[in-house]
Amino acid sequence: MPAVLAGMDALHEPWPVTEADARAVQERLRGLVVTRDDFGPLRRLAAVDAHFNEERGLTWAAVAEIDADTLQLTRSVLLSRPTGFPYIPGLLSFREAPAMVEAIGLLPEPPDLLVIDGQGTAHPRRFGLACHVGVLTGLPAIGVAKSRLVGRYEDLGNERGSRALLWHRREVVGAALRTRNGTNLLFVSPGHRVSLETCIDLVLRFSPKWRLPEPIRLADAISRMHG
Repeated sequence: MPAVLAGMDALHEPWPVTEADARAVQERLRGLVVTRDDFGPLRRLAAVDAHFNEERGLTWAAVAEIDADTLQLTRSVLLSRPTGFPYIPGLLSFREAPAMVEAIGLLPEPPDLLVIDGQGTAHPRRFGLACHVGVLTGLPAIGVAKSRLVGRYEDLGNERGSRALLWHRREVVGAALRTRNGTNLLFVSPGHRVSLETCIDLVLRFSPKWRLPEPIRLADAISRMHG
């Protein structure tokens, strides 16, 4: 596994099995989240998505790595591992993060940026899935969610690029963003080492045609290829 996965020590600790333990981990790790731009040139970016097979008790994680300029797929990973945590709203990362981090670790080189299908700081404890995976891997990460978990926002236009800040408890935690004329919103928030404004700019850059950023579309398709 690449040495850059500097936050992996947390994976070697006993993984939480109760809601109280998981909340305590979120409270401890959220202090490690960096919400300013701290990354170099973007050449390779990777999206990560996960699906569950409840009957078999498995989590499937997919990574789609693309060229940041052409948006063409350059590499993909698909793996499964036993699901080790129940479904609890606000604690989804404890189900998905282990498989996601393992899948990212199978890439021959770490990507320059992660785009995660889930919340970043737009989370009740400011530590959604994109923050969790970002901190565990040490990689810059953006959270892109298809639905809102917390917060309120003002009305925004129907045109591509329209956005409104997402407020929760008197704090800006993300943004509602329209990536295609007349389509449903996406909810974008920092995961790790990326500012909110840059998150918005990059999500628009990587969504030239469709509602979802191209790497997330590809990762979603790959994650559903299991039997």
